[in-house]
Amino acid sequence: MSQNPYREDKEELRELIIQYQHLKHGRSHPFLDEDAFERIIDYYDEKDDLPEAMIAAELGLEQFPYSANLMIKKADLLLASRKYQEALNLLETAELFDSTDLNLFILKTDAYLALDQQAKAVELLEAALLLFEGEERLDLLFELADVYDDYEEFDKVFDCLKLILEEDPNNEEALYKICFWTDFTGRNEESIKLHQSIIEEHPFSELAWFNLAAAYQGLKLYEKAIDAYQYAVAIDEKFDYAYRNMGDAFLRLRKYKEAIEVLEKVLELSRPEDVIYEAIGHCYHRMGKYAQARFNYKKAVHLNAGDSKLHYKIAVTYMLEEQWQAAAKQLENSMRITRSVPEYNLAMGECMMNLERYKDAIIYFGTVVKHKPKSVAGWEALLRCLIKAEMLEEAYNQCQAALIATSEKPLFYFYASTILFVLGKSKEALLKLETAMDKAPKLLKKFMELNPFILQNNQVVDIIARYKKGKKI
Repeated sequence: MSQNPYREDKEELRELIIQYQHLKHGRSHPFLDEDAFERIIDYYDEKDDLPEAMIAAELGLEQFPYSANLMIKKADLLLASRKYQEALNLLETAELFDSTDLNLFILKTDAYLALDQQAKAVELLEAALLLFEGEERLDLLFELADVYDDYEEFDKVFDCLKLILEEDPNNEEALYKICFWTDFTGRNEESIKLHQSIIEEHPFSELAWFNLAAAYQGLKLYEKAIDAYQYAVAIDEKFDYAYRNMGDAFLRLRKYKEAIEVLEKVLELSRPEDVIYEAIGHCYHRMGKYAQARFNYKKAVHLNAGDSKLHYKIAVTYMLEEQWQAAAKQLENSMRITRSVPEYNLAMGECMMNLERYKDAIIYFGTVVKHKPKSVAGWEALLRCLIKAEMLEEAYNQCQAALIATSEKPLFYFYASTILFVLGKSKEALLKLETAMDKAPKLLKKFMELNPFILQNNQVVDIIARYKKGKKI
């Protein structure tokens, strides 16, 4: 028995190529059979020498004019050369000599698709499914799924993959693909039933457990999803995508400690990613552990320095600790990348206001209301800043502008009343308060926060009492 069959095959192929070159140039040569021509065509095709492969195919067909295999090889080369109609014509001829070759149907499908005849491709493959079984039938189903994808018949893509898994429950390609198409088509209930039946027969299929979990997650059944993911990682403890999705499910349930544990497992199993560090940072943030949140956000920034949102999130953790200067520095980084984001300007304005840099704060808040004129938060921040800076006349003018821009949100009547009281215009202030109470009495608490001593005014107390008696609060 040969010690090196690969070397022998290589030597045999080299000898075939020499004989082919002799034939091509009219020199004497041993007889080349049909299989030899197929190997020669494949050799040049694999070397990306399409012209030489085509010459070999034509010479082969001169020797064997009724060879369906050589016709199919040549048709494949014609498709690669974008000669789609010519390829289709040749395949029609090949079918007369051998209608049982799977490649015939796959190449005809490619030709129809290239000619933008998806309906014919579908018709061909659906008919072919009745002719084949086993692996060949599965190959046709994959091909049909691709056609439906091109045709944007996405539910039928799911149907094809489901058929494949019903025939071959352990087919990895189908298991990987159906997870995406379940999410895309929203057919989570069907996916759950399918994968439960697969798991009954193959309880150690980690992909089936993963797909079952993903379907539960698609239905927002996060507890069930987590249980299924845990089975997947019990079977394959290095299944990083299962840990990743489990982390998301824990996040949705606000189980931040558990989310951190599984997301850290993702970092152990795969290359560090900014989105994982960001998610871990978010968990610590929600737990009120701002220093640890920052630590992870900064790791995310190290991997993706161009993401302005990450700098903003770091700034927010500083703001929650009232570290205004540090927050402003991070916001400068955010705004260096994308300046006009309203949230960044709003946060920077808040920092400037707390640092008593009122003019700078007003500029930032002004940018917010310029870009989002209907933003209640932007207008409210601007008014608070103007009041703090004791720019009361300007505050009242901006209050009127806010009422116009926001279609008279009641909140700004309360602001107008507050400003007028401070300006000593009690009569006008009381009228604004009446209007505000009529429109939104539940916002009275906001009014009290703006002016804690306002209840010392008997007229204000009377207005509030009147609305209480009328049960308008």
